Amino acid sequence: MPKHSPSTLNPRSPLVLDTRDLPRRPGALRTVKRVAPAPADLGVELIGVPEGADLDLDLRLESVSEGVLVSGTISGPVRGECGRCLRQINDSVVVNVQELYAYENSATDETTDEDEVGRMQGDLIDLEPALRDAVVLTLPTNPLCREDCPGLCPECGVHWDDLPVDHSHQQIDPRWAGLSQLNRTEE
Repeated sequence: MPKHSPSTLNPRSPLVLDTRDLPRRPGALRTVKRVAPAPADLGVELIGVPEGADLDLDLRLESVSEGVLVSGTISGPVRGECGRCLRQINDSVVVNVQELYAYENSATDETTDEDEVGRMQGDLIDLEPALRDAVVLTLPTNPLCREDCPGLCPECGVHWDDLPVDHSHQQIDPRWAGLSQLNRTEE
């Protein structure tokens, strides 16, 4: 009895690949180039791909003895905020994907754990889990607007780049104020 039901995937979904026109003969090859909208929550806390943003898929589907090997690149915009100064970050990401999707009832399908290898559902492949893994692992957990971002002044919260060089919040304890006069030279 099959582990998966083909009816669980929507073949019209942009991140679902249909392999009906890919012969199940090892070495058979098909390329897929398409633009697909990004799914929700594709990122980490401070940075990610906006939901619905265009993702460029440039993929190669290759039949192998136990399933279909999907490899290629996926690129798209990322938006977030700098972990030091909270300024907006607008960038792009390009990730490489390479994932084997086992045919139903193949030796690979039956001898591997559920999360070890991708599974085909009939002739359909759900690319979203592989895409999500590749993008999330590529994104920085503490993104920076630039490598040498100085961040914010911890006292007033203003960006260090916008403050004068001698900016300070040094406060003198009133009990020691008299001693500060000792450092001054008489004019």
